Amino acid sequence: MANLTMRFGALLIILGVATWFVTVPHAPTSVIPAIFGVLLMLFGALARTPDSKKRMLWMHIAVTVGLLGFIFPFVRALKPFIDMLRGMAVAHPRAVIEQMLMALICLIFTVLCVRSFIAARRARIQ
Repeated sequence: MANLTMRFGALLIILGVATWFVTVPHAPTSVIPAIFGVLLMLFGALARTPDSKKRMLWMHIAVTVGLLGFIFPFVRALKPFIDMLRGMAVAHPRAVIEQMLMALICLIFTVLCVRSFIAARRARIQ
């Protein structure tokens, strides 16, 4: 899971940096996904340890970051995203798209982590 965490971190960094270059003038909030990506990369790297307790700790921290990376942008962008789907104009459509992409990436990461945690727990019980 540590390698997967680092891959999702890299994906978020790419999203943040790409959005930074697309927005003119450069909006500082466009790099928020990159900040979450750096955190996931850090926690993924720290989870690459033979100590199972430390690995479990860092992965739980990483999935918490992933969950927060889903909740905050999703809640913030849901109404404008629905308005965009209805054909209405919104103030910053690129920001809404970026937030929804970040939410989707983080949701997929969180679901994969939870599935892995459940499988690991079942393996320990049997």
